[in-house]
Amino acid sequence: MSDGREFLIRPIGVIRSPYTKTGQAPRQGRERPDVEAEIDIFPTFRDGLGDFSGISHIIILFWFDRANRDTLIARPPGAQENRPVFMTRSPNRPNPVGFDVAEIIAVEGARIRVTGCDALDGTPVIDIKPYVPSLDCIPGASDPRAAGRGREPRRA
Repeated sequence: MSDGREFLIRPIGVIRSPYTKTGQAPRQGRERPDVEAEIDIFPTFRDGLGDFSGISHIIILFWFDRANRDTLIARPPGAQENRPVFMTRSPNRPNPVGFDVAEIIAVEGARIRVTGCDALDGTPVIDIKPYVPSLDCIPGASDPRAAGRGREPRRA
């Protein structure tokens, strides 16, 4: 049951990538570190960029604008069974917010060139944040979904 509230999210930019159709992009951007993408920041938000000197990675939050928003069940690639959508990384979900931790290649004016992005070309960017290893990496974190798949749970 929803409490009826809605939120307005304004895109701050758009992703330019070689992936134009669902199925072309890797499951996770880090699977293709050789592929570059660009984040074009809209003029209204350019003053928010600042100096990226010393920052190697950013977190890109984006809107999976081509996703199915009417699903609560998904089948992850390689899975034998469906799972509740909030237990998956599927783009198909009620609020299709995606994120990548991407490596900065260059910042050229209002354009950020990165690797590690799996978003489709034209995907709206809703925010970017610096990746801070001391805050964003959780030592000892595990993935219980890995149990029973012939491998140990992942540890950060």
